[in-house]
Amino acid sequence: MAVAQAHIGTARYRTSIRTGGDLKHELTADEPERLGGADSGPAPFDLLISALGACTAITLTMYAEKKGWPLEGLDIRLEYLGGETPPRIERVLTPAGPLDEAQRARLADVAERTPVTLAIKNGVPVHTSLG
Repeated sequence: MAVAQAHIGTARYRTSIRTGGDLKHELTADEPERLGGADSGPAPFDLLISALGACTAITLTMYAEKKGWPLEGLDIRLEYLGGETPPRIERVLTPAGPLDEAQRARLADVAERTPVTLAIKNGVPVHTSLG
């Protein structure tokens, strides 16, 4: 389970976010200057693809550890292409270490089923209410 709380005040578009157990992790989101923000933090879609990147990195590392594979590091480049029809996310995995081609291919396959990947692909319903 995940929990987050967001608050926006008088600073245009700057949003304070608290998340994690006991809401102890603090983040700031904002819009870039070209959209009227102060660029004091990542924009919402930057946060979305960052979550996807973190989930991918963690899941693939756990998988490699479980298999005893020599994954020494993993770079993940993500780009949200919202102007495309339909919008899409491009994800490029660059694993480091003496992995063979079958292991590399398996990591790419597992990446397609990480929890955040599936949430995005399957479309998680959002229920909104007023407090």
